[in-house]
Amino acid sequence: MEEEKVILVNENDEQLGLMPKLEAHEKALLHRAFSVFVLNDKKEVMLQQRAHHKYHSPGLWTNTCCSHQREGENNIEAGTRRLQEEMGFVTPLKETISFIYKAPFDNGLTEHELDHVLIGHYENDPVINPEEVADWKWMPIADIKKDIATNPESYTAWFKIIFDKFYEYIRL
Repeated sequence: MEEEKVILVNENDEQLGLMPKLEAHEKALLHRAFSVFVLNDKKEVMLQQRAHHKYHSPGLWTNTCCSHQREGENNIEAGTRRLQEEMGFVTPLKETISFIYKAPFDNGLTEHELDHVLIGHYENDPVINPEEVADWKWMPIADIKKDIATNPESYTAWFKIIFDKFYEYIRL
């Protein structure tokens, strides 16, 4: 099976080329990504705990799902695909904002992403893919913010950045 490739981009989100995902993380090259946040009517966010065998950030809590766009795939198509693959459901998504972040990990890899934040709404339980997700929960937005402040080591780097910088967009 061919290794998944990421889309290398510049700061204006213009495609520069493709590269195997692991190589892009080893070289800390800027690439396109997305983060999906699914909320319910109670203004709770569906969080996932990353599978314990993931090559970075294993076992950490994060947004509903996230990944990388494939060549020729727009942000909504990519988010919809990955939501189905990881959480076992599909719901309409809307684009909100995007930002660039860089987060080095203890294993020598670095996430350097232009991350597009997508928001959706769902009221039911997911059917998680255990290859991707260890656990999930609904959590009120205010409680997430407090828990990140108290237990930052329990959350992924990108999730903490999103909450710190873009809390107002997420709580809509």
